[in-house]
Amino acid sequence: MSVLGIDQITYGAEDLATCRTFFQDWGLALKSEAVDELVFECLNGCRVVVAALGKPGLPVAMEEGPTLLEVVWGVQNDADLDRYAAAIAKDPGFTDGNVEGARRIGCIDPNGLAVRLQVSRKRAVEVDCGAMNTWNAKQRINQPAPIYERATPIEVGHVVFFVSDVKGTSAFYSDRFGFVGSDSYPNRGAFMRCAPDGGHHDLFLLQLPSGKRGLNHVAFTVRDIHEVFGGGLHFSRKGWDTQLGPGRHPISSAYFWYFKNPAGGLIEYYADEDQLTAEWQPREFEPGPTVFAEWAIDGGLDGNTRRQKNVQGPEGKFLTEKR
Repeated sequence: MSVLGIDQITYGAEDLATCRTFFQDWGLALKSEAVDELVFECLNGCRVVVAALGKPGLPVAMEEGPTLLEVVWGVQNDADLDRYAAAIAKDPGFTDGNVEGARRIGCIDPNGLAVRLQVSRKRAVEVDCGAMNTWNAKQRINQPAPIYERATPIEVGHVVFFVSDVKGTSAFYSDRFGFVGSDSYPNRGAFMRCAPDGGHHDLFLLQLPSGKRGLNHVAFTVRDIHEVFGGGLHFSRKGWDTQLGPGRHPISSAYFWYFKNPAGGLIEYYADEDQLTAEWQPREFEPGPTVFAEWAIDGGLDGNTRRQKNVQGPEGKFLTEKR
């Protein structure tokens, strides 16, 4: 028994019209639209709901303004739901009912976030990915690596929150749902995955000296490093602002590109994270710029010149061309 991953997230936002354009430019499919709610899907059926702040029935937010209100995690079957329901039955805000004809259980985590579980609605997908040629392994023969004109995210891969008590909140996810620690910043941050075998992290909890609670970012998995670049360049051409990227995380090995999100916090394209098993030994790190990013471009790349923003691109057809 283990949680499989994120099935759905719900934002509370102020400007649904802007969010509609934003998430479609991001590469999500708009599945339904109402005056007070938008529902998007990733390639594998993972849902992103954007609801108007103040809509009746929404969970209480951890912070003021646009933010993430709810994370729904997927499980394998009804028997898993029964076991998890017993584990959280005495936690604040416990709920056990039907949503859109399916059972969903949940509670409020120690940080004030609405946490839900349901039998996963995600579907298996097969996608073409760029193969990497290394000195030892030539996986791409007589075939160029892909170039993507835009990204089409496969799923919501992980969520990151500022928490007031990283030890207490990480213990909650470990004790109630079986999450496993991958790596950590001692007393400051906890990278956690849903199960012993899986990607480096599905959840990252970060404690600031101020004790601030809220959303840091939501990360969307794409096929490969080339889609990180292609998606980020497309998003830049659409006029959305980069916070940081592209770049590469040394802790998870993932390539990233972060943008500012009108629905709250930041949003990330990422690919090529480490895959771990039960044999993995968690590491401890001291926070620092080079620990967060092996390399990164501040302010992003311009989608038209394909160069760092505010840097003039080459005028000739070839970099070596003389004027």
